[in-house]
Amino acid sequence: MASMASASRASVPADSFRTISPGRRGEKAASAVSGDTEPATTLKGTAIPVRSVVAVPRQVKGKAGREAARLRLQRLPAAQAEDPGEAAEEEEEEPLPSVPEDEEEAQLLPPVCGSRMRGMWRDEKVSLYCDQVLQDCKAEDADEVMGKYLSEKLKLKDKWLGVWKTNPNVFFVKYEEASIPFVGILVEVTCEPYQDSSSRFKVTVSVAEPFSSNIANIPRDLVDDILEELEHSVPLLEVYPVEGQDTDIHDIALALEVVRFFYDFLWRDWDDEESCENYAALIEERINLWCDIQDGTIPGPIAQRFKKTLEKYKNKRVELVEYQSNIKEDPSAAEAVECWKKYYEIVMLCGLLKMWEDLRLRVHGPFFPRILRRRKGKREFGKTITHIVAKVMTTEMIKDLSSDTLLQQHDDLDLALDNCYSGDTVIIFPGEYQAANLALLTDDIIIKGVGKREEIMITSEPSRDSFVVSKADNVKLMHLSLIQQGTVDGIVVVESGHMTLENCILKCEGTGVCVLTGAALTITDSEITGAQVLPAPKLKMTNNHIYSNKGYGVSILQPTEQFFIVAEEALNKRAASGDKKDDKMLFKVMQNLNLEMNNNKIEANVKGDIRIVTS
Repeated sequence: MASMASASRASVPADSFRTISPGRRGEKAASAVSGDTEPATTLKGTAIPVRSVVAVPRQVKGKAGREAARLRLQRLPAAQAEDPGEAAEEEEEEPLPSVPEDEEEAQLLPPVCGSRMRGMWRDEKVSLYCDQVLQDCKAEDADEVMGKYLSEKLKLKDKWLGVWKTNPNVFFVKYEEASIPFVGILVEVTCEPYQDSSSRFKVTVSVAEPFSSNIANIPRDLVDDILEELEHSVPLLEVYPVEGQDTDIHDIALALEVVRFFYDFLWRDWDDEESCENYAALIEERINLWCDIQDGTIPGPIAQRFKKTLEKYKNKRVELVEYQSNIKEDPSAAEAVECWKKYYEIVMLCGLLKMWEDLRLRVHGPFFPRILRRRKGKREFGKTITHIVAKVMTTEMIKDLSSDTLLQQHDDLDLALDNCYSGDTVIIFPGEYQAANLALLTDDIIIKGVGKREEIMITSEPSRDSFVVSKADNVKLMHLSLIQQGTVDGIVVVESGHMTLENCILKCEGTGVCVLTGAALTITDSEITGAQVLPAPKLKMTNNHIYSNKGYGVSILQPTEQFFIVAEEALNKRAASGDKKDDKMLFKVMQNLNLEMNNNKIEANVKGDIRIVTS
């Protein structure tokens, strides 16, 4: 962030700056920098409309209030203000100010203190949070513990310089997010003793000299007015200490970074709603999950799936709290139903995220049900239909079909799939298509392209987890190009039944083609490219007795064919001869597979002691 703040600055049109009504100066306005808010970095996922007026939301107390604070729901449309008359009055447009040509530009921001956590090893992060900061605290006490931790660090220095980084909509009526990710102002920070939980993360600031910002032409008067409107009180976690001060400031900067990281990556909204016997152990698992994502232990597409799920969960929480806060009286039946719908969607996403945090599911991600559609079977009158997918259809296109073929024409592949029954055929002509229903294949159909397969492109929808998923007894895809974009499951997942891929091109981003236990897949004359390989399995076995199993004693899923061949040869030779040379070969296989086996007794297993198979 330091380089972003100091290396370059933006200039914005004069009519983009907010206006502050003199009559409202000094009043406490609700904005994106309210006092008891979550760290500013968590605002990234919330899409809040930018307005030139600010409405004050109703006060929300208790747990719901804390939730609303974390989700930063301080900005609502003016029409939702408590006093309709006041809202209407604020809606009146005022003339936008012009920036005087001779006004002095803001100076460049000084660099902020560099990140010390970025260089920490995994175990150092675990020790910091679990052994030093949280220790034996319960989840419901985490807010208080973080506040006390910050309070102690802030006693090191009562005044210091920092860069206040806040949401641009505090200052601008309109702006481009890409060019202005934040507004930074050099401020002098005055630390005061905390009085209660609502003020724990607030700090008093004033504009420091020389006046400095990452926005070259931001008016000094506007900054002064905004701070006066906020009573010079801003969220502490939006302030970043600058370099060039004494060593105590570096300790304060680290403490702020520790708390930001906690709320951005380790805290979950459900933590203080559920009993957890060992909260520090849960935090350690989340640190490991974060580190596995950062170092690539979890494949990129799988990590993206987790991030998308977490982001969606946060946004749904925002929607629910905002929807509830806008209900001014007892909810109507329709409002109650809508609240329950939003709540159950949040519960589902919460369940998925909890599965992600289970170490046993981390490599692949949670295997939640993908197919919710029931099998239709045959039509009642026993006929099958050929569905033509093309923007327009000519007789030339169907000249090869028999005269008694029943036809339906669609310009949308999703619609064609939605109208299919078992035995139907879907014929696709050149073009680019998307179809969510490809992840809902339950009936025995044929989907085939007519023309060059490179010109019949079906792309995945990035908003969805799955691309092509089948539970049909017998489904066939022919002469198509499947292009995976954003979805992170296998490009084709056969959950049950049998699928045939014939003369297809599969351009993967995820884990390639996946066939679940009991399912079958036949691929002929096709190309598969871009699939990512999962990490090799890890296994540690010590002092175990494995015996009298009807199958193998130990089965290891091995992701690469090369190791499988070596392992098969080694195990076969060992079983045949048992000499020391072959034992060395087995040891090499175990080393390649990251296996550790010590003092284990494996005997009397019907099919064999150890089996190594490919994924």
